[in-house]
Amino acid sequence: MSRTPKRKRLASRSGERRSSRGTYEVGYARPPKRTQFKAGQSGNPRGRPKGAKNEATILREIMTRKVDIRENGRTRKISVLTAILLKFTETALKGDAKSATFLLNRYGQAERDAPPAEGLSQDDRQLLDSYIRDFKARTKGTK
Repeated sequence: MSRTPKRKRLASRSGERRSSRGTYEVGYARPPKRTQFKAGQSGNPRGRPKGAKNEATILREIMTRKVDIRENGRTRKISVLTAILLKFTETALKGDAKSATFLLNRYGQAERDAPPAEGLSQDDRQLLDSYIRDFKARTKGTK
């Protein structure tokens, strides 16, 4: 008695395996018709749920969320990003060189990316550039 693989035996029992003249041959990458997905049926029915958020969306929501802060005895609502930058500013003003460097780097990047400021006079621009140079020179030795 010859033994045939189980899949072929099952397929032949259900009548899906046809002769060479038939319309459908069960084999490698050709599963029996009864086990194939029906038209309009997904192979991953649950899949990714609608409205699932990626990391960038979650981070954007966190950074734009409003938090209460107390400033000069008053409470006001600001974004998390603004609160973080304010905290860096406070520590920089207290003498933390790393906070000052971080803020100046971020400010420099924002200035490079921003369109040219038309509101500053030439004198104001020179004064601001001089202050930035002096501040960088002072913080350079404190690293």
